[in-house]
Amino acid sequence: MSHELETFADGSAAFVSARQSAWHRLGTVTAGCLTAEEAMRAAYLAGWNVRKLAMTATELTPNGVNVLEVADHYATARTNPKTGRAEILGVVGSDYHPIQNEQNCEFLDLLVDQAGAHFETAGSLRGGRQTFVTMKLPQTMRLAGVDDLELNLAALNSHDGSSKFRVIVTPVRIVCANTQRMALRHAQSEFAVRHTAGATARVAEARQILRLTWAYAEAFEAEARRLVEQPLTDTQFTAVVDTLWQPPKRDASARARTLHRNRSNQLAYLFNGAGTQAGIRGTRWAGLQAITEYLDHYSPAPAVEARASRVILGRELAATKQRAYELLAVT
Repeated sequence: MSHELETFADGSAAFVSARQSAWHRLGTVTAGCLTAEEAMRAAYLAGWNVRKLAMTATELTPNGVNVLEVADHYATARTNPKTGRAEILGVVGSDYHPIQNEQNCEFLDLLVDQAGAHFETAGSLRGGRQTFVTMKLPQTMRLAGVDDLELNLAALNSHDGSSKFRVIVTPVRIVCANTQRMALRHAQSEFAVRHTAGATARVAEARQILRLTWAYAEAFEAEARRLVEQPLTDTQFTAVVDTLWQPPKRDASARARTLHRNRSNQLAYLFNGAGTQAGIRGTRWAGLQAITEYLDHYSPAPAVEARASRVILGRELAATKQRAYELLAVT
């Protein structure tokens, strides 16, 4: 399905992951860590040459064909990495400046000067309209002596004018690769710029906003530890779930009731029985991880490609996780 994780005619996917397969089992898995060049090549992100093309409109009149220029609007196009042909990606305004995929990696490289950082994943979504590149940072957090988290930077870009260029800080659990985007009071975890001239030169501003002096990691770790230390009963967990997903009303359809029952059973298992909760079971942190794991891996999706797109770029999914955190963080 080319409108989500990009898949080419030969069956290959525009996705690469360092050392371990992603949940969607698509793309290329490498034997070791990735350099910027390797990430671009393996995910088919190199050499797109995203550019703006002048737009025209064609009108058929009794006197023949009339071609009109479309002022202040341009088509963005790329060179397809497989066919070498030009492809239209979207329509943008005159102030839009493409940010090349290679610039994503360059931006992250400049942003992070910590020894040991390396590129972790890269890929293309929706037929090249959106791309992502992630870099794993060397810092690791361990909660309660058992729950390991790693810190990643993810650069999210669009070539169709649908969104800004964004960089987010994402703590990821090693055991199941859940993404965490807590909005902590004292540390911002996202930096966004419009596609304008000089956007990728704003490294100093990004450093300040993302607080890459590890203030974000310290705040996240402190809050996660607080949640690990607080117990959560089955009744309390069910109440949080019912707040996030309202139980069906009496006149609800059979399908709605089945969906609710399946979701409730899956969440109850993730909270009480899943191996991913070993060592943290019965805590508020385990409740948050169960909900996050459900959203990332088990919530209904039309295809694995759609799930990939939703987890990586989905603001709605992130909002649900944030709401879950807010409910569980209440003392």
